[in-house]
Amino acid sequence: MEVQHTGHCQCGNVSYEVMGEPVTSHACHCRECQKRTGSAFGVSMVLKKEEFRIQGDLHTFDRLADSGFKIAQFFCPNCGNTIYGEVEQRPNAFVLFPGTLDDTSWFSLDRMIWTSSAQGWYEFSKDVEKLAKNANYD
Repeated sequence: MEVQHTGHCQCGNVSYEVMGEPVTSHACHCRECQKRTGSAFGVSMVLKKEEFRIQGDLHTFDRLADSGFKIAQFFCPNCGNTIYGEVEQRPNAFVLFPGTLDDTSWFSLDRMIWTSSAQGWYEFSKDVEKLAKNANYD
């Protein structure tokens, strides 16, 4: 399978290759994603597990999502950059954090989720689907 996209952490100790196109992509406005990113939301790109290859040492942080499912977040132990996550209810998928892509010019969002937790100052685009809670992308 041909490599479509590449990415790495801030220090370069972790790198990855994506061989397929995303299943979906979204910006999550839940409080936990706000905490993870230190921003108004976290951006996620769902990929099939077999279409993702990663190199380098990673540490893991497990947390309980607002959906009630466990999420494992993988990050570089050197620079702390989160690279991807695994969601308990979707064992055949990776959730890549696309800010780590080498080239983000092709990337676009399908929807915004957990908009019920959005920062009051954030202005939503009219062109992107908005869901008050979680997305179902099985």
